[in-house]
Amino acid sequence: MTKTNFNDYKLSSELLKAINMLNFKSPTRVQEQVIPAVLEQKDIIVKSQTGSGKTAAFAIPICELVDWDENKPQALVIVPTRELAMQVKEDIFNIGRFKRLKVPAIYGKSPFYNQEKELKQKTHVVVGTPGRIIDHIERGTFDTSKIKYLVIDEADEMLNMGFMEQIETIINNLSKERVTVLLSATMPKDIEVLCNKYMKDPIHAEIEDQNPAIDRIYQERYTVDQRDKIKLLRDITIVENPDSCIIFCNTKQKVDEVYDELANLKYTCAKIHGGMEQRDRQRVMNDFKQGNFRYLVATDVAARGIDIDDISLVINFDIPQDSESYVHRIGRTGRIGREGRAITFVAKNETKFLNDIHQYIGKEIPLKERPEKEAVANSKQEFIEKINTAPEIKEAKGAQLSKEIMKLHINAGKKTKMRPVDIVGTLCNIKGMTAEDIGIINVLDISTFVEILNDKGELVYRELQKTPIKGRLRNVSKVER
Repeated sequence: MTKTNFNDYKLSSELLKAINMLNFKSPTRVQEQVIPAVLEQKDIIVKSQTGSGKTAAFAIPICELVDWDENKPQALVIVPTRELAMQVKEDIFNIGRFKRLKVPAIYGKSPFYNQEKELKQKTHVVVGTPGRIIDHIERGTFDTSKIKYLVIDEADEMLNMGFMEQIETIINNLSKERVTVLLSATMPKDIEVLCNKYMKDPIHAEIEDQNPAIDRIYQERYTVDQRDKIKLLRDITIVENPDSCIIFCNTKQKVDEVYDELANLKYTCAKIHGGMEQRDRQRVMNDFKQGNFRYLVATDVAARGIDIDDISLVINFDIPQDSESYVHRIGRTGRIGREGRAITFVAKNETKFLNDIHQYIGKEIPLKERPEKEAVANSKQEFIEKINTAPEIKEAKGAQLSKEIMKLHINAGKKTKMRPVDIVGTLCNIKGMTAEDIGIINVLDISTFVEILNDKGELVYRELQKTPIKGRLRNVSKVER
């Protein structure tokens, strides 16, 4: 029977509250298949395209099934890239917010020590990239003995990146008594072999979207000399005048060049590529999600892990050199049911890549004539007005969840023997507070962070100005989001 409402799955009130506040209306087709399978503790193989709601498909049942009282991790989600690890962590954290689930993300080029400290605390779900997961397992900083749920996300991409051997190493460190979920856009032979080797009587779910993203996206191409691409880019963006746009290039150097050109033309823009520090990439992504600028110039590092619902235009400044990258790039627009637009520039020596893409997507991308000078001139004033108008700042995905939550900082931590139980005991003695009003507690070396739920933050903040914690008054302050 098809479920048309998340209430039909008999989920806990905490989960339903978060799902409602995240504005999930009704289950997508992939969610209809995956949620009941995982709730019934069955293995499942899912062939589904990006943008189908697949993260929530496995996150919802896992958040329902994990035991809050168990301190060791119970679920592991393996993803191919750092960007995707951060995105999936955020999604699971939001869904499990009112169950107070702890969800660390572990990936390379991020301090190992910080991740180790996080894993030492109560942890429910771990999201990570293969290499860093193995590092933590080998050093004894990631205890996998209680892992009951394994998710292998974007398996085809991990195969392309050469991670299959590492995934097998991770699987061999887990209990055989587990539920395994594997998600992939395509099903190459090597992934079928992996499934046959490590999964128990899996359900096969192939989600053929009735209105696939590729059909919802209006695609077109322009033939252009390499040296003329910047001028064409300027003309196209003036005529299209998008609210938000990603411009894809094949190399870091080209990203830098295009970004510099646009910045000189006073576009509100930023860039992202693999040569940047992780914290800078993360800051750019967060700013783009919030709508702080309209144009993002990126390499393929940004094609996965960008989950923004309303990117209105994708431009392939460089045609991608493999067909799957084309689909992933243009899939940043036209998310879950929306229509989108994608434009590809093709230089004269790039017809081989174009032919490969045509064969892969099963149709020809229409060739267009570049905009007439008159059309560009007629559009210019409206374009200038938009460029000179600050973009509308978008609400972060979990913002609604946070409206009734206040995060407090307490100036005491492990070095002063502070424990979560000390915080809970003090808070539960405040009149009007119960354990259900206490969210995630994070005890660091010299600081403690605690979330107060259900709009009781101001009450607790006031009371803690005059209430001792572990025998002493502590400096307690609000954490600005």
